[in-house]
Amino acid sequence: MKNNFRWIIVSLIVVITLINYIDRAALSYADGAISKAIGINNAQWGMIGSAFSIGYLLLAFLGGFIVDRLGVKKTWSFSVGLWSIVTILTAFAGSFASLFFIRVLLGLTEGPAFPATSRSVSRWLPSQERGKALGLIVGLGVPMSLMIGGPVITQLLGNFGYKSTFVILGIIGLLWSVLWIRLFKDSPLGYKRVSEKEQAYIKKGLSQEETTHHVEKINWHRLLTNRNLWITTVGYFAWGFIFWSFMYWLPSYLRQVYQLDIFSIGYFTILPWAISVVTTIIGGLLADKFNVKKYGLKSRFRIMGIALLLSGASLIPILSSPSLWGAVIFISLGVGFGFITGSLWWVVSIEASPDQPGAASGFVDAGFALSGIVAPVILGFIVESTGSFNGGFILMTALAILSAFSFIFLTTDEKQPREEKSVIEA
Repeated sequence: MKNNFRWIIVSLIVVITLINYIDRAALSYADGAISKAIGINNAQWGMIGSAFSIGYLLLAFLGGFIVDRLGVKKTWSFSVGLWSIVTILTAFAGSFASLFFIRVLLGLTEGPAFPATSRSVSRWLPSQERGKALGLIVGLGVPMSLMIGGPVITQLLGNFGYKSTFVILGIIGLLWSVLWIRLFKDSPLGYKRVSEKEQAYIKKGLSQEETTHHVEKINWHRLLTNRNLWITTVGYFAWGFIFWSFMYWLPSYLRQVYQLDIFSIGYFTILPWAISVVTTIIGGLLADKFNVKKYGLKSRFRIMGIALLLSGASLIPILSSPSLWGAVIFISLGVGFGFITGSLWWVVSIEASPDQPGAASGFVDAGFALSGIVAPVILGFIVESTGSFNGGFILMTALAILSAFSFIFLTTDEKQPREEKSVIEA
């Protein structure tokens, strides 16, 4: 175990990512109970869904800067503690306005999570292990949280009510933060829990920029003129539109179109996220196999493009109003193919700017957060005005296919020059 402490850190990140997504997704399963208690229609529910991403957009973008400047330990300790408290506050929302405000706060407090993940991985894992690590973090943390979250949350809701459910979830997050403070350091180099052999192994797989602890000044010009980074950000918006739509609206879709009860909804939402756990890990392994040194940057972009193309194509049959199982299977394929890209967004962000990975990943994550603002609202208004989800499926398919062609034909193998003066030793 002395030579594998880095995987304990990865395991902690997997757990908090799982908690992160259960906390943010729990509201979608409580839509029936909360809508009845407060009085919210489909259009308003879409606005509630976007509220989270309004806060998330701001802190995902600025969170990368905060993480690079302050380090992961401080940033994540405060972030997790605060979002756990906000999760508990959800139980006490008494109106549309108060629930909207609480969801904005949750987005603000969860915003630094993935920039913190990127920086942790770039400092604790050698380059040849990052795809696998991020595949585990994103694969087990994101879709698995929704896979197990569905039946767990619906059982809690059905047996204890939505107020007790949010209190329990918040307490779990607070307990994790105590463990994180005790075990994590911003760098494994010189950390007594990491053996000298493991430190040497990690350091051998780091670039010079990745041995630094803090960033003195973010080089915004290099970020904003990076073509691949822009295509990745737009692509993450497209994939995010699909992801957020299903995360917030899949329970409502199953309830409204197929008249399922709360317990049945929990079980029928397992398949899409179960498949996504597997495909995300596969994507991480592909990222390591098609490494940049041997195959070039475009190899990973092609994987992402093909995955999104298959994702969009899988949603087309849903327009023919299939049976319940048919709809669940096609949704599962659409989400599953999309999740092949799950870890790759962070891998290519790190490669785009290894000296400031938090800022680069925060920039990309902002595109994902922006989709989280518009997707729930647009889908909510489509359902409210047309009485059907089909317009949303058409839009998801179009975005996925357009983004796929951008990755395949518009990305480049060129790397931007790095400026060594932008970083300093801690």
